[in-house]
Amino acid sequence: MPGHGMPVPAPKPKVAVKTLAGVLGSVAAALALFTMVPAEESGRKVAATVAPSGAIVVKHVSGKQYLKAYLDAVGVATACDGIATKDIKLGQTYTEAQCTTMLERELIAHAEGVIKCIPGVYGRTNQAIAIVSLAYNVGVSMVCKSSIARFWNAGQWRAGCDFFPRYRFAGGRVLPGLVARRAREREICLKELPR
Repeated sequence: MPGHGMPVPAPKPKVAVKTLAGVLGSVAAALALFTMVPAEESGRKVAATVAPSGAIVVKHVSGKQYLKAYLDAVGVATACDGIATKDIKLGQTYTEAQCTTMLERELIAHAEGVIKCIPGVYGRTNQAIAIVSLAYNVGVSMVCKSSIARFWNAGQWRAGCDFFPRYRFAGGRVLPGLVARRAREREICLKELPR
């Protein structure tokens, strides 16, 4: 019993919840990615808002929701908005909340990987949006080995942005959807960069 010579247990420290906005150093970048990735990956429109806790709340607005695992354009088992991890199996079903949680986890992992190899992108809203979107689509290792990373690490932001259109292949062929996606990412990347 506390107070009778027994030590009072210390309160458990609160564990900080990792958020995409915290990882990127930009709430605007996090909000943009939460709306952009579903639009790019599954074609659906969502509304994203920031809760008082700092977490992003995603609400489905329109378009098909992929709550059941499916095969993507190159035959990879995929869930929700382009989530293609080794844990996804065809036939699995997810709730909208599970999809949002998985999306944030994947976006955080991709953002952390990109920031590790391109530290200067932290806090750069438009470039963070573009590069995390690219990494989500082609993988962190490809981004980290890319000319984009080389240019950005040398402070040549505009030259790096100009390389986005080169990542238009999937399964060894050019996909029109990727051509359009890379053009959109490049456009975002170039916003507010000096000429």
